[in-house]
Amino acid sequence: MSIKLLTDSASDLPLSFFQENNVGFLPLRVSLDNQEFLDLQTIEPASVYEAIRKGKMPKTSQAAPTTMYEVFEDIAKSGDSCVYLAFSSELSGTYQTAMMIREELLEKYPDFQLEIIDTKCASLGQGVVTYYAAQLLQQNLSLIEMTEKIKQYALHMEHIFTVDDLDFLAQGGRVSKASAFVGGLLNIKPLLHVEDGKLIPIEKIRGRKKVFKRMLDVMEERGKNLSSQTIGISHGDDLETALQLKEMIQERFGTKHFIINIIGAAIGSHSGPGTIAVFFLNENIE
Repeated sequence: MSIKLLTDSASDLPLSFFQENNVGFLPLRVSLDNQEFLDLQTIEPASVYEAIRKGKMPKTSQAAPTTMYEVFEDIAKSGDSCVYLAFSSELSGTYQTAMMIREELLEKYPDFQLEIIDTKCASLGQGVVTYYAAQLLQQNLSLIEMTEKIKQYALHMEHIFTVDDLDFLAQGGRVSKASAFVGGLLNIKPLLHVEDGKLIPIEKIRGRKKVFKRMLDVMEERGKNLSSQTIGISHGDDLETALQLKEMIQERFGTKHFIINIIGAAIGSHSGPGTIAVFFLNENIE
Protein backbone atom coordinates (compact mmCIF):
# COMPACT_ATOMS: atom_id res chain seq x y z
CA MET A 1 0.00 0.00 0.00
CA SER A 2 1.12 3.53 -0.75
CA ILE A 3 -0.32 7.04 -0.58
CA LYS A 4 -1.47 8.54 -3.87
CA LEU A 5 -1.45 12.33 -4.10
CA LEU A 6 -4.05 14.19 -6.16
CA THR A 7 -4.95 17.81 -6.77
CA ASP A 8 -6.81 19.62 -9.56
CA SER A 9 -5.79 21.89 -12.40
CA ALA A 10 -6.67 25.02 -10.38
CA SER A 11 -3.24 24.47 -8.78
CA ASP A 12 -1.67 25.98 -11.94
CA LEU A 13 1.33 23.67 -11.79
CA PRO A 14 3.00 22.75 -15.10
CA LEU A 15 2.20 19.38 -16.61
CA SER A 16 5.85 18.40 -16.12
CA PHE A 17 5.43 18.65 -12.32
CA PHE A 18 2.71 15.99 -12.32
CA GLN A 19 4.70 13.72 -14.59
CA GLU A 20 7.96 14.04 -12.64
CA ASN A 21 6.47 13.74 -9.15
CA ASN A 22 3.86 11.01 -9.77
CA VAL A 23 1.07 13.34 -8.66
CA GLY A 24 -2.36 13.08 -10.29
CA PHE A 25 -4.70 15.93 -11.16
CA LEU A 26 -8.35 16.40 -12.00
CA PRO A 27 -8.94 18.87 -14.85
CA LEU A 28 -11.44 21.67 -14.41
CA ARG A 29 -13.52 22.43 -17.49
CA VAL A 30 -13.48 25.49 -19.74
CA SER A 31 -16.21 26.40 -22.24
CA LEU A 32 -15.15 28.56 -25.18
CA ASP A 33 -16.77 29.06 -28.59
CA ASN A 34 -19.49 26.54 -27.71
CA GLN A 35 -16.94 23.82 -27.01
CA GLU A 36 -15.91 22.27 -23.70
CA PHE A 37 -12.23 21.74 -22.96
CA LEU A 38 -10.25 20.15 -20.15
CA ASP A 39 -7.85 22.49 -18.38
CA LEU A 40 -4.22 21.42 -18.81
CA GLN A 41 -5.24 18.62 -21.18
CA THR A 42 -7.12 19.88 -24.21
CA ILE A 43 -6.73 23.67 -24.01
CA GLU A 44 -3.70 25.91 -23.61
CA PRO A 45 -3.85 29.00 -21.37
CA ALA A 46 -2.65 31.15 -24.27
CA SER A 47 -5.87 30.30 -26.17
CA VAL A 48 -7.95 31.63 -23.28
CA TYR A 49 -5.99 34.87 -23.00
CA GLU A 50 -6.18 35.42 -26.74
CA ALA A 51 -9.96 34.90 -26.62
CA ILE A 52 -10.36 37.32 -23.70
CA ARG A 53 -8.35 39.98 -25.54
CA LYS A 54 -10.81 39.60 -28.41
CA GLY A 55 -13.72 40.27 -26.05
CA LYS A 56 -14.84 36.69 -25.48
CA MET A 57 -15.75 35.46 -21.99
CA PRO A 58 -14.88 31.80 -21.38
CA LYS A 59 -16.92 29.98 -18.76
CA THR A 60 -15.61 27.39 -16.34
CA SER A 61 -16.99 24.50 -14.34
CA GLN A 62 -15.67 22.15 -11.72
CA ALA A 63 -13.94 18.87 -12.41
CA ALA A 64 -16.39 16.36 -13.91
CA PRO A 65 -17.97 14.20 -11.17
CA THR A 66 -17.76 11.09 -13.37
CA THR A 67 -14.03 11.61 -13.90
CA MET A 68 -13.51 12.21 -10.20
CA TYR A 69 -15.42 9.04 -9.30
CA GLU A 70 -13.37 6.96 -11.76
CA VAL A 71 -10.05 8.31 -10.52
CA PHE A 72 -10.91 7.73 -6.87
CA GLU A 73 -12.34 4.27 -7.59
CA ASP A 74 -9.18 3.18 -9.44
CA ILE A 75 -7.15 4.05 -6.34
CA ALA A 76 -9.65 2.27 -4.09
CA LYS A 77 -9.38 -0.88 -6.22
CA SER A 78 -5.59 -0.78 -6.05
CA GLY A 79 -5.68 -0.91 -2.24
CA ASP A 80 -3.75 2.35 -1.94
CA SER A 81 -4.84 5.34 0.13
CA CYS A 82 -5.27 8.85 -1.27
CA VAL A 83 -4.95 12.52 -0.32
CA TYR A 84 -6.76 14.99 -2.57
CA LEU A 85 -5.87 18.69 -2.31
CA ALA A 86 -8.93 20.53 -3.58
CA PHE A 87 -9.38 24.04 -4.97
CA SER A 88 -10.88 26.41 -2.40
CA SER A 89 -14.51 25.56 -1.61
CA GLU A 90 -15.25 29.32 -1.66
CA LEU A 91 -14.34 29.51 -5.35
CA SER A 92 -15.52 26.17 -6.76
CA GLY A 93 -17.87 23.28 -6.05
CA THR A 94 -15.10 20.75 -6.69
CA TYR A 95 -14.42 20.13 -2.99
CA GLN A 96 -18.10 19.58 -2.16
CA THR A 97 -18.47 17.18 -5.08
CA ALA A 98 -15.40 15.24 -3.94
CA MET A 99 -16.88 14.88 -0.46
CA MET A 100 -20.14 13.48 -1.86
CA ILE A 101 -18.27 11.02 -4.08
CA ARG A 102 -16.16 9.99 -1.09
CA GLU A 103 -19.33 9.00 0.79
CA GLU A 104 -20.55 6.94 -2.17
CA LEU A 105 -17.23 5.16 -2.55
CA LEU A 106 -16.91 4.33 1.14
CA GLU A 107 -20.17 2.39 0.92
CA LYS A 108 -18.65 0.29 -1.84
CA TYR A 109 -15.06 0.21 -0.51
CA PRO A 110 -15.33 0.62 3.27
CA ASP A 111 -11.59 0.14 3.79
CA PHE A 112 -10.62 2.87 1.31
CA GLN A 113 -8.67 5.64 3.04
CA LEU A 114 -9.43 8.87 1.20
CA GLU A 115 -8.56 12.22 2.76
CA ILE A 116 -9.97 15.31 1.01
CA ILE A 117 -8.48 18.65 2.00
CA ASP A 118 -10.21 21.96 1.30
CA THR A 119 -6.97 23.90 0.78
CA LYS A 120 -8.77 27.29 0.74
CA CYS A 121 -6.07 28.05 -1.83
CA ALA A 122 -5.99 28.81 -5.54
CA SER A 123 -3.52 28.96 -8.42
CA LEU A 124 0.09 28.43 -7.35
CA GLY A 125 -0.93 28.90 -3.71
CA GLN A 126 -2.57 25.51 -4.10
CA GLY A 127 0.32 24.50 -6.33
CA VAL A 128 3.05 25.25 -3.80
CA VAL A 129 1.09 23.38 -1.12
CA THR A 130 1.00 20.43 -3.56
CA TYR A 131 4.74 20.81 -4.14
CA TYR A 132 5.37 20.52 -0.39
CA ALA A 133 2.94 17.57 -0.23
CA ALA A 134 4.93 15.78 -2.94
CA GLN A 135 8.05 16.21 -0.82
CA LEU A 136 6.23 14.72 2.17
CA LEU A 137 5.59 11.56 0.13
CA GLN A 138 9.30 10.83 0.43
CA GLN A 139 9.23 10.92 4.26
CA ASN A 140 7.31 7.67 4.84
CA LEU A 141 4.63 9.41 6.92
CA SER A 142 1.31 7.83 7.81
CA LEU A 143 -1.78 9.07 5.98
CA ILE A 144 -2.93 11.02 9.04
CA GLU A 145 0.49 12.58 9.64
CA MET A 146 0.76 13.62 6.02
CA THR A 147 -2.77 15.04 5.92
CA GLU A 148 -2.21 17.16 9.03
CA LYS A 149 1.08 18.53 7.68
CA ILE A 150 -0.52 19.45 4.34
CA LYS A 151 -3.32 21.25 6.18
CA GLN A 152 -0.72 23.36 7.95
CA TYR A 153 0.91 24.35 4.66
CA ALA A 154 -2.50 25.26 3.23
CA LEU A 155 -3.54 27.22 6.31
CA HIS A 156 -0.40 29.36 6.21
CA MET A 157 -0.16 29.96 2.44
CA GLU A 158 -0.43 33.64 1.53
CA HIS A 159 -1.79 34.79 -1.83
CA ILE A 160 -0.94 38.36 -2.88
CA PHE A 161 -1.88 39.42 -6.39
CA THR A 162 -2.91 42.18 -8.72
CA VAL A 163 -5.13 42.06 -11.79
CA ASP A 164 -5.37 44.40 -14.76
CA ASP A 165 -9.15 44.45 -14.62
CA LEU A 166 -11.28 43.39 -11.64
CA ASP A 167 -14.32 43.17 -13.94
CA PHE A 168 -13.19 39.67 -14.97
CA LEU A 169 -13.41 38.48 -11.36
CA ALA A 170 -16.71 40.30 -10.80
CA GLN A 171 -18.36 38.76 -13.88
CA GLY A 172 -17.45 35.31 -12.62
CA GLY A 173 -18.78 36.09 -9.14
CA ARG A 174 -15.30 35.83 -7.57
CA VAL A 175 -15.46 39.34 -6.10
CA SER A 176 -18.41 41.69 -5.62
CA LYS A 177 -19.27 44.14 -8.39
CA ALA A 178 -18.82 46.97 -5.90
CA SER A 179 -15.26 45.84 -5.24
CA ALA A 180 -14.58 45.79 -8.97
CA PHE A 181 -14.99 49.55 -9.37
CA VAL A 182 -11.40 50.75 -9.05
CA GLY A 183 -10.97 53.43 -11.69
CA GLY A 184 -9.07 52.06 -14.64
CA LEU A 185 -8.73 55.50 -16.25
CA LEU A 186 -6.67 56.65 -13.28
CA ASN A 187 -4.27 53.69 -13.62
CA ILE A 188 -5.34 52.47 -10.21
CA LYS A 189 -4.43 48.83 -9.66
CA PRO A 190 -6.05 46.62 -7.04
CA LEU A 191 -4.03 44.54 -4.62
CA LEU A 192 -5.88 41.44 -3.44
CA HIS A 193 -5.31 38.49 -1.16
CA VAL A 194 -7.11 35.30 -0.15
CA GLU A 195 -8.82 35.20 3.22
CA ASP A 196 -10.46 31.95 4.33
CA GLY A 197 -10.56 30.84 0.71
CA LYS A 198 -12.18 34.02 -0.64
CA LEU A 199 -10.68 36.68 -2.90
CA ILE A 200 -10.58 40.00 -1.03
CA PRO A 201 -9.37 43.36 -2.44
CA ILE A 202 -7.19 44.99 0.21
CA GLU A 203 -5.73 48.14 -1.37
CA LYS A 204 -5.90 50.35 -4.45
CA ILE A 205 -2.57 51.61 -5.69
CA ARG A 206 -1.82 54.01 -8.53
CA GLY A 207 0.69 52.59 -10.98
CA ARG A 208 1.91 49.10 -11.70
CA LYS A 209 5.44 49.63 -10.34
CA LYS A 210 4.08 50.79 -7.00
CA VAL A 211 1.86 47.71 -6.84
CA PHE A 212 4.87 45.40 -7.13
CA LYS A 213 6.80 47.32 -4.48
CA ARG A 214 3.78 47.04 -2.20
CA MET A 215 3.56 43.31 -2.90
CA LEU A 216 7.11 42.93 -1.60
CA ASP A 217 6.29 45.07 1.43
CA VAL A 218 3.37 42.75 2.24
CA MET A 219 5.66 39.75 1.80
CA GLU A 220 8.04 41.26 4.34
CA GLU A 221 5.19 42.02 6.75
CA ARG A 222 3.63 38.56 6.55
CA GLY A 223 6.30 36.10 5.44
CA LYS A 224 8.61 33.97 7.57
CA ASN A 225 12.10 32.93 6.44
CA LEU A 226 11.43 34.03 2.88
CA SER A 227 15.02 33.28 1.88
CA SER A 228 14.59 29.54 2.48
CA GLN A 229 11.05 29.09 1.15
CA THR A 230 9.88 27.99 -2.25
CA ILE A 231 8.02 31.03 -3.59
CA GLY A 232 5.30 30.67 -6.22
CA ILE A 233 4.77 33.29 -8.93
CA SER A 234 1.96 32.89 -11.44
CA HIS A 235 1.12 35.22 -14.30
CA GLY A 236 -1.64 35.92 -16.80
CA ASP A 237 0.40 35.52 -19.99
CA ASP A 238 3.10 37.94 -18.80
CA LEU A 239 6.26 35.92 -18.13
CA GLU A 240 8.48 38.99 -18.48
CA THR A 241 6.84 40.71 -15.52
CA ALA A 242 6.84 37.49 -13.49
CA LEU A 243 10.61 37.21 -14.00
CA GLN A 244 11.06 40.86 -13.01
CA LEU A 245 9.14 40.17 -9.79
CA LYS A 246 11.34 37.13 -9.17
CA GLU A 247 14.46 39.33 -9.45
CA MET A 248 12.96 41.87 -7.03
CA ILE A 249 12.22 39.09 -4.50
CA GLN A 250 15.70 37.62 -4.90
CA GLU A 251 17.32 40.99 -4.40
CA ARG A 252 15.26 41.89 -1.34
CA PHE A 253 14.96 38.54 0.46
CA GLY A 254 17.70 36.31 -1.00
CA THR A 255 15.16 33.66 -2.03
CA LYS A 256 16.65 30.88 -4.17
CA HIS A 257 13.75 28.53 -4.92
CA PHE A 258 10.81 29.53 -7.10
CA ILE A 259 7.99 27.91 -9.03
CA ILE A 260 6.94 30.20 -11.89
CA ASN A 261 4.12 29.28 -14.23
CA ILE A 262 1.39 30.77 -16.38
CA ILE A 263 -2.06 30.90 -14.79
CA GLY A 264 -4.02 28.03 -16.32
CA ALA A 265 -7.08 28.16 -18.55
CA ALA A 266 -9.60 27.70 -15.71
CA ILE A 267 -8.28 30.34 -13.29
CA GLY A 268 -7.18 32.60 -16.13
CA SER A 269 -10.73 32.71 -17.52
CA HIS A 270 -11.64 34.72 -14.41
CA SER A 271 -8.47 36.65 -13.59
CA GLY A 272 -7.67 37.70 -17.15
CA PRO A 273 -4.45 38.75 -18.90
CA GLY A 274 -1.86 40.71 -16.94
CA THR A 275 -2.54 39.14 -13.55
CA ILE A 276 0.55 38.73 -11.37
CA ALA A 277 0.45 36.72 -8.15
CA VAL A 278 2.96 35.69 -5.50
CA PHE A 279 2.56 32.90 -2.93
CA PHE A 280 4.53 32.29 0.26
CA LEU A 281 4.21 30.91 3.79
CA ASN A 282 3.47 33.16 6.74
CA GLU A 283 4.67 30.58 9.26
CA ASN A 284 7.50 28.08 9.64
CA ILE A 285 6.12 24.57 9.18
CA GLU A 286 8.18 22.02 11.10
